[in-house]
Amino acid sequence: MREFSRFHRRLTREAAATRVRWTIALEFGRGVLIAAGKTAAAALTGSVALLAEAVHSWVATVSDVFLVAGYLAALRPADATHPLGYGRESFVWSLFASIGTFVIGAQVAVWRGLAELDSNDLPAHYGFGYLVLGVSLASQATSFYRALRFVRARAAQRHSSVLAHVLDTSDAQLRAVVTGDLIALLALVAAALGMAAHQLTGDAVYDALGSLAIGALMVVAGAFLINQNRRYLVGVPLSAERSALAIQAIERDPRVERVSFFFAEYVGPDRVVLVVRVVVAGEHDQAELARILHALEQRVMEHDAVVRAIFSLATPEAEDPR
Repeated sequence: MREFSRFHRRLTREAAATRVRWTIALEFGRGVLIAAGKTAAAALTGSVALLAEAVHSWVATVSDVFLVAGYLAALRPADATHPLGYGRESFVWSLFASIGTFVIGAQVAVWRGLAELDSNDLPAHYGFGYLVLGVSLASQATSFYRALRFVRARAAQRHSSVLAHVLDTSDAQLRAVVTGDLIALLALVAAALGMAAHQLTGDAVYDALGSLAIGALMVVAGAFLINQNRRYLVGVPLSAERSALAIQAIERDPRVERVSFFFAEYVGPDRVVLVVRVVVAGEHDQAELARILHALEQRVMEHDAVVRAIFSLATPEAEDPR
């Protein structure tokens, strides 16, 4: 899932199944080839840092499978058993992927790095190792640039910075891919520096330190993604700023005198459920009030981000939520 902007756009309900399958297959195949190349280079050079980077690539490739599964699961429409849809599944599958990064990749990279700290072996065949790292770095940099361009467009729609959007977005797959691409770039640089320092000095400690650096990056990235997915599984409400904008939009309806209670919580990638109490303008009988509330719910649910809206009546003396 390195060609993220293209991949993310194509994984929609309207996307043709054949095109989606080809996109997934091509990106997965690309990840396998890169991971296999790094593994071969690690075997030829004996570089523990390059081995750690190969393990990182294999973990990232498998993690992509979980991210795809989560994205597709979140697109399933609501039904009788899941009236709020299946959006939270994206957080579950993303959690599995981040645990893999934290536990498997970090454990191997850190363990191998510690084991090689007192080694004096000088790796050979550096040319092939640098070639693989160079190709991987160019490919990863291109992917990261495209991901940033995609996120920048999303952030601009929400009048937010790129960093703030990556930290706060409810799209777990977007956050995982951008974080993964950044960590992959830094890990490639760490592997190259560790290998080069080992070659120049003959001291294997630099190669081991490169492996430890890769392990540390994976620990930090995994812990960050685990915590973010945990938060959204527990429940994250809409921010105060966006809640205020939503309240203003509802109160612009001439049928609404004011909103006395408002709550919105994320139930999937850019998907929320709303609970609202309103004071209805004018005097109406019970049947007319029910029709007004239903019409308000339908109007709000026309917004792409709203999975379900539940409106109820408030007493005229109810306090303002702001």
